[in-house]
Amino acid sequence: MPLSLKLGPGIIGNMFDGIQRPLKKINEISYGFIDEGIGLISIDKEKQWDIDILVKVGDKLKSGDVYAEVQETNIIKHKIMVPQRVKGEVIKVKENGKYNIEENIVTLKDGENIYKLNLYQRWPVRKPRPIKNRLPLSKPLITGQRILDMFFPIAKGGTVAIPGSFGTGKTMTQHQLAKWSDADIIVYIGCGERGNEMTEVLEDFPKLVDPKTNTSLMNRTVLIANTSNMPVAAREASIYTGITIAEYYRDMGYDVAIMADSTSRWAEALREISGRLEEMPAEEGYPAYLPSRIAEFYERAGYVESLNGKEGSVTVIGAVSPAGGDFSEPVTQNTKRFVGAFLGLDRKLAYARHYPAINWITSYSQYMSMLTDWYIENISEDVIDLKNKMLKILFEENKLQEIVKLVGEDVLPDDQRLILEVARILKVGFLQQNAYHNEDTYVPKEKQYKMLKAIELLYDNAYKCVKMGIPISQIRNEEIFGELVKMKYNIPNEDLSGIAEIEGKIYSYYKELIEQYSK
Repeated sequence: MPLSLKLGPGIIGNMFDGIQRPLKKINEISYGFIDEGIGLISIDKEKQWDIDILVKVGDKLKSGDVYAEVQETNIIKHKIMVPQRVKGEVIKVKENGKYNIEENIVTLKDGENIYKLNLYQRWPVRKPRPIKNRLPLSKPLITGQRILDMFFPIAKGGTVAIPGSFGTGKTMTQHQLAKWSDADIIVYIGCGERGNEMTEVLEDFPKLVDPKTNTSLMNRTVLIANTSNMPVAAREASIYTGITIAEYYRDMGYDVAIMADSTSRWAEALREISGRLEEMPAEEGYPAYLPSRIAEFYERAGYVESLNGKEGSVTVIGAVSPAGGDFSEPVTQNTKRFVGAFLGLDRKLAYARHYPAINWITSYSQYMSMLTDWYIENISEDVIDLKNKMLKILFEENKLQEIVKLVGEDVLPDDQRLILEVARILKVGFLQQNAYHNEDTYVPKEKQYKMLKAIELLYDNAYKCVKMGIPISQIRNEEIFGELVKMKYNIPNEDLSGIAEIEGKIYSYYKELIEQYSK
């Protein structure tokens, strides 16, 4: 039988290795090391769960139908579904009560076939779970990270690659997305990365409070830990283990986000196994089927209607670790072919302490056109134009930097010097975000929009002054510029009235300046 998972209550809040062995339980048995022959103990067979039975004798059930519910954590209701290729009429059913996952709850009869259903089902990890329909992507995954939500949005059911060399903040970006994205469930796969990074997740997540539910983040998180010192074969399987668990919860109607850190280590495991099997190597020693394996993984993402009619999604966010930051290597290039958003991390930004170090010139998201209606309906009608205007300023500033490096800023005309000043505010005051600051680690979309509007207001008013011939030294008001940069820290997320005060100062200062020079 191919490698299969036990899918049932007891997965959320747990920590497994790449083949679904519970590491907490193994630690109790063998203290820090996995002994040889410890066996596949998987989810807890002994624990008693409070079961609500949803069917009665005589009901007709088919694959995917929900026949019982379990309150798995205080925020996740686990729906027990009829396994694949099973259907029939309920002939026997137990009453609500406490049961372990092995006990038979419902018995079905289909002709001469009798099916005894308990609280779990098995599923092979390499086989995608079936669905009724794929639906168009129309809702964003709100992350609270300004550069993503405003400039490079991720759709629920989308695919994202985060490539970057050592020290550019891949893991930190993944941690931020796992902490603050508005998915119902997070599956965090530590695939071939350092053990201390998984330790950080284990230490941080229980202490953090989910802003949606005001409970511990571990109540909606599954950890798959296959660190660099664990077996290569299990590392190769860990990606599939994570996405199979995600698909299982998607079928219940949940929005699931997968953080795979890092798919490069998974590809290296593929390369090592391929070498042991004496297969013909392709580019850089990777197997020739590397692109199809990467495609198989990312194609399991999507916004779907499951067999029971519930809508759910799996969003895949994969970190890529190209050696030496070389984005032309096979894993990065093949990943780029299959993802809808590419968030390239820049070493120069990271070394300048600009985090998240997402390069706004090389990054892109194909989802903005799909999400336009949602943004207009839920934020503002002008939000897309505003985003494009700010990105244009950043692109122009990037071109001007080449001239500035050669001959200095003073030779530029004032309208171009204004672009440099506004881009500086955008970069430091908007794109840069502090993961360790209470107000700045997560920013609601309303505040993000108002921050951009305030920066736009400054640019429009200052541009009028430039066109009147007012010198840039007069236009640049250090107090106003400083307040715009610091508003991410100084203005609380719950009370945005401070932004209106800054806008009032911008209006009055430039109005006085125009009147003064008009005379």
